[in-house]
Amino acid sequence: MILRIRDLREDKDLKQREVAALLLCDQSLYSKYERGERELPLHLAVQLAEFYGVSVDYLVGLTDETAPYPRRKK
Repeated sequence: MILRIRDLREDKDLKQREVAALLLCDQSLYSKYERGERELPLHLAVQLAEFYGVSVDYLVGLTDETAPYPRRKK
């Protein structure tokens, strides 16, 4: 699976260490997520999708549509 997390990070001019801090992980671990050496946990994928304002489907390459789905009312 090709994740778009590197492209999204670079589009926002962020460093790996900045995104890693958001996810509360080491920069080296985040780097492995970007390179596909480690599987990105679902809860972190959701957190990144919310941070970048995209859908999880877009984040993981299932769609080219960036807009997230409307939220359910609580």
